[in-house]
Amino acid sequence: MNQPMTEPASGTTSEELYLELMKHCLTRMLWREKYRPMATSLSGWRRVVLKPLQLLARRAQLELVHVEPDRAAARQEGRDWPLEAETMVGLKRLDNLQHCVTSVIRNGVVGDLIETGVWRGGSSIFMRAILKAYGDTSRKVWLADSFRGLPPPDPSRYPVDEGDTLWKYSELAIPMEQVKANFSRYGLLDDQVAFLPGWFRDTLPMAPIERLAVLRLDGDLYESTMEALVALYPKVPAGGFVIVDDYGLPTCRAAIEDFRQAHGITDPIQLIDWTGAFWQRSTADRGAMSARRDSPSLRAVS
Repeated sequence: MNQPMTEPASGTTSEELYLELMKHCLTRMLWREKYRPMATSLSGWRRVVLKPLQLLARRAQLELVHVEPDRAAARQEGRDWPLEAETMVGLKRLDNLQHCVTSVIRNGVVGDLIETGVWRGGSSIFMRAILKAYGDTSRKVWLADSFRGLPPPDPSRYPVDEGDTLWKYSELAIPMEQVKANFSRYGLLDDQVAFLPGWFRDTLPMAPIERLAVLRLDGDLYESTMEALVALYPKVPAGGFVIVDDYGLPTCRAAIEDFRQAHGITDPIQLIDWTGAFWQRSTADRGAMSARRDSPSLRAVS
């Protein structure tokens, strides 16, 4: 496996300057998120002292907040959950996304762009911004998400996911209308943006997508990662990219390793930061073959 890699794309052309500004806006690194609401559940002395104040504040239509520490270093690598930013992936993974999308544009790699698991839509907004910057009107940006959070683990089919609790986090359940509003905020909601709402197992196998030049996986779980790979990897042509946002998570990494082994994929994986990784597809692997859900090499029980 290659060493950590990211390719900052800052430069002096108008396109590069626009995209650099977009990255800093989408991550809110252009301006600090100075305050964060206090937790609704308090314990110990904080509950005794602050709970009455919270109740009084609510009656007056006010909110108690605390001052946020400087999170610039964490935000750079996507190590925190921003209060307002449209993405939590950080600058390094956005730099890599820019590298991959501009590469397929410049090299004429055929296909659309997709993100499977979009949260507030920031990475997908950025992909649309790249197409806009370079005047590419031939591709769509697809957003696949349940728009109601992650699915509960199904250990009977995907034992690796057993015990995962991400499905309980309401912060990860962002409605599709809010994601569309985020696109509109940047003037990027148009007919080159398409939504696939629902669980991946239901939407991705039937998605009306012919080719994918960039496949960005951000499903966290083994199930979500495997479902996306089985349905979409055969649509990635030579020269296209597969980006894995959650390679640092054991559940996601297991799915990646199982799928690559089952389909003879030997293209080297390059690390982006502490959790992100990607590879560029060559013509040597067998992934173009119809992926089989009942492959004995996959850690799933059909």
